[in-house]
Amino acid sequence: MEKELSEMSLEELWELFPIVLVAPDDRWTLNYRGMEAFLKEILSGCAVERISHIGSTAVYGIWAKNIVDMLIEVSKDADMQKIAEVMKNNGFIQMSAGSSRCSFNRGYTKKGFAENVYHVHLRYAGDNDELYFRDYLNEHPQVAKDYETMKMKLWKQYGHNRDAYTDAKTAFIKKWTSEAKREYPGRYYASN
Repeated sequence: MEKELSEMSLEELWELFPIVLVAPDDRWTLNYRGMEAFLKEILSGCAVERISHIGSTAVYGIWAKNIVDMLIEVSKDADMQKIAEVMKNNGFIQMSAGSSRCSFNRGYTKKGFAENVYHVHLRYAGDNDELYFRDYLNEHPQVAKDYETMKMKLWKQYGHNRDAYTDAKTAFIKKWTSEAKREYPGRYYASN
């Protein structure tokens, strides 16, 4: 009998869902738009302020994991747990839960990745550093290529250790996010 994903150890999950980078794919934008429409529909009764395509699949021309990352920003008075329940009732697996941040996956199966895979981050409006980082990479192609080069190296080193892969990128991301905030002051102020 196959184990449920929730019964697997971190090592088993990393083996089943390794880090694999692929060449840029126009379908990422199409997949984002389709999921954005779905999220707008299921969350129509919630205080959603913005849904955004984030992560490397939102950066032009670089290799990325074949996973579309999305950010949902909700108003500061929104009920995060109510929204999380709506997400879970519509096929998302909740990966983390906090008072101001939740994350969800879709497209993870007991046999590995589905054809379309999503990571959805739910946050209060204004908690959106990923938007600055995305914009900076799209507007500074050499920095984007430097990021891609680093990720390609880390992929080979940490293909079955997502935490180490993510941790190794942190300093680069923080550096260029800070620079983006200096270059684009107030670009993504919360609306309330």
